Amino acid sequence: MARLRARLGRYDTRPFGDAIRMQTVIEFAPWIVFGLVYKFGGGLYPATGALMVAMALLLVYDWLRERRIPQMHLILAVLVWVFGTATLVLHDVRFLQWKASVFYWIAGLAFAGSAFIGKQSLLERLLASGLPEGAAIPRSSWRISSLLMGGFYVALGVVNIWVALNRSEADWVLFKVWIAPPIAIVFTLAIVLWTLRGLLGKESTS
Repeated sequence: MARLRARLGRYDTRPFGDAIRMQTVIEFAPWIVFGLVYKFGGGLYPATGALMVAMALLLVYDWLRERRIPQMHLILAVLVWVFGTATLVLHDVRFLQWKASVFYWIAGLAFAGSAFIGKQSLLERLLASGLPEGAAIPRSSWRISSLLMGGFYVALGVVNIWVALNRSEADWVLFKVWIAPPIAIVFTLAIVLWTLRGLLGKESTS
């Protein structure tokens, strides 16, 4: 295991799990800003404006860090700006609530669809840069992992809109900001560890 961490370290100075957690936290950071402004800064509409600004800052961070903007981040930003603007102009939180589910469903379909379309699944492309050179992970593992990720995000979208339609606005904010992100982080880490199980097993027995 130590040798695997050392090999991974040549490609990412942080432990692999820490890198995944950090990336997931960064992606949810705009919604954390939304939740804090909602609670302490005047309610839904100031929080929506703060979310839109935070999404712009996320894209700036992406560009400064990698000199590119990930497609999913760009899609998320566009959805936030479009549905956020509708929320502010029409004073209707349902636009923002549906935006969250729409993004989850797009992400879910992207993960699941990539298991059958293209040479690499979306999950494989996301994790490839952190794997040691020559690491061999079966195609079937990438496909199953991508399908599981796809199913998770589709289900998360369903749960999100159920909470939005059947609970109070405050309950939805609580779910979206403080419940969904930890669940996504734990699930993503579990999928990554399952996908790398063969690689980890080989290192532990060598």
